[in-house]
Amino acid sequence: MGKTEKRFMEGNDAIVAGAIAAGARFFAGYPISPSSEVAKGAARELPKHGGIYIQMEDEISSMAALLGASLAGKKAFTATSGPGISLMSENLGLGIMSELPCVLYDVQRSGPSTGAATKPAQGDLMQARYGTHGDHSIIALAPSSVQDCYDLSITAFNLAEKYRTPVIFLADEVIGHLRETVVLREPEPGEIINRKAPAPGTTQSDFRPYNYEGTEVAPMVAVGDRNLLMRTTGSTHDEKGEFRPTPENINRVTHFLTDKIEKHADEIDITREYKTEDADVIIISSGCSVRSSMSAVDVLRSEGIKAGMLQLVTVWPMPEKAIRKALKQAKTVVVAELNLGQLAGEVRKFNDYGCQVLQANRTDGVLITPQQIVDAYKGGKK
Repeated sequence: MGKTEKRFMEGNDAIVAGAIAAGARFFAGYPISPSSEVAKGAARELPKHGGIYIQMEDEISSMAALLGASLAGKKAFTATSGPGISLMSENLGLGIMSELPCVLYDVQRSGPSTGAATKPAQGDLMQARYGTHGDHSIIALAPSSVQDCYDLSITAFNLAEKYRTPVIFLADEVIGHLRETVVLREPEPGEIINRKAPAPGTTQSDFRPYNYEGTEVAPMVAVGDRNLLMRTTGSTHDEKGEFRPTPENINRVTHFLTDKIEKHADEIDITREYKTEDADVIIISSGCSVRSSMSAVDVLRSEGIKAGMLQLVTVWPMPEKAIRKALKQAKTVVVAELNLGQLAGEVRKFNDYGCQVLQANRTDGVLITPQQIVDAYKGGKK
């Protein structure tokens, strides 16, 4: 096991520690509450590891700088919140089309627009999935503890590199500002995934920086490589990176950008269960609503009701198999989230089992309570 160190720290600081442990050496961003501590921590810590911090003039340029650093071979990240993730969405699309690995930390706050800057919310679930235009898939992770902020940061960078894609880290104000004891574990050798390089001896005539057959991504080289030319563009391109807007190519590129993630969902999706073995009532939740959901399970259990919880750690691609299992097993599912029902709508898409799906929602900038979830169940139970 690698070296470990216990620290009492804030979620936003654990994000920085996790990113650096994953090999990130570049940050570009524009501070915005409640993510500002990530920028502050990156400015403080990255130079100690040979990395670079740049404060940009806005979020549009921040995302552009992130993609440039990734293209130059660096593991790169940024952090923002509501209005910032909206501004980053255009260049997020460029990152998806260009298949440039990077991690976007979205420490959510209430909205729309500037909303309530320091209040918690989970209203960016759909923004993460559909914020940029066109058909594509995306990977998004939602931490529920400060430990998650560290551990899942390493996972996020690994997924970004393995699938050559921007990954969204969908934290929230509560988790970002929460302080807990965290074990900072030095990753084991081989635990860190780096982007695939061309096979030794690959010549320029053989090199293809993109692959649209099957679901495996192509190897990359950094721009400026002395031996191999790396082309990239946000326009639909072929395997050489050359503009190719034919109907056949548009179709296969669109399918590839989706399939390379969706067809590997079993490898990407992470879920956790709490007392679900015999549960008739299952609460589905993620992020800061998880602890309230676990407490609600305990309250219901104390009253003799067989309750359990399914936590979605990966929120995109949506963990369909785990959700279907819960819907098939339980008589009632309660979806607890700090929005008007974005996750609940996704859960209902998979409900082919006649399960009663109830909602426990809150949008007033206050954390959802266990009793509210209990009341949602009791008020709607058949």
